[in-house]
Amino acid sequence: MQIILLDKVVNLGNLGEIVKVKDGYARNFLIPSGRARRATAVAIKEFEVKRAELEKAAAAKLAEMQAQGEKLGGTTVKLTQKAGVDGRLFGSVTNHDIAQEVTKQGFAVAKAQIRLPNGPLKTVGDHAVSVALHTDVVVDITVTVYGETA
Repeated sequence: MQIILLDKVVNLGNLGEIVKVKDGYARNFLIPSGRARRATAVAIKEFEVKRAELEKAAAAKLAEMQAQGEKLGGTTVKLTQKAGVDGRLFGSVTNHDIAQEVTKQGFAVAKAQIRLPNGPLKTVGDHAVSVALHTDVVVDITVTVYGETA
């Protein structure tokens, strides 16, 4: 299916590009989430009329996320979990736990934006975690996990 991208999509293209994707990806994800539109002749003409407006909105969103990224970058998030004497946690710290704690600090972050390179955190200590605020804005934060003996 040919679609027009209304937003930058990772590994697919930038705003305004006409790309060919599988039908299910377009129908089930890109079109309902507002990131793309079918590339018909009418849609292409409508897009060209709105192109400047969409580019301006995308640039404003990027600037906002960069400003938030500068504030969030280098932040330390502290979490306490039950742990054994050897420093291993009973359970783990997931992206949901980290997102909740970052939100408590005043940053609007969804759990899907938290990138855990090695999966959930299962040990006590400092861990480097990435937060993808935008496709072009990725900042690193430190998550400090403290052990709490049962």
